[in-house]
Amino acid sequence: MTDYRNNRNGLSRSEEMLDSENQRRVDGLSDKVSRLKSLAFDIETESKDSNRYLDDMGNDFESTHGLLGGTVNRLSHMVSANKGNRKLMCYMIIGLVLLFFLAYYLITKVTS
Repeated sequence: MTDYRNNRNGLSRSEEMLDSENQRRVDGLSDKVSRLKSLAFDIETESKDSNRYLDDMGNDFESTHGLLGGTVNRLSHMVSANKGNRKLMCYMIIGLVLLFFLAYYLITKVTS
């Protein structure tokens, strides 16, 4: 075994080896930090986009809730006000159901 403490040239060679090893590891850490920074930026961008999408979806649900609530109120008012027109309302409902079945039948015939 060589004792590097007593040999001046050996000490400088070992220092150079250690320095090059340290520099290689620093470069590796720098690359990893850059990748982590890029990943963190991508996560931040994705979370902001997701939050914006969820906010827009919440607004859409609120407007739909208001629209459907108004429709239900008008429908219940119509049913309670026009008790004599129940026969006409039944015919309209049956007609709409038949229309949906006919549309379904035609769409399945065209697509197959």
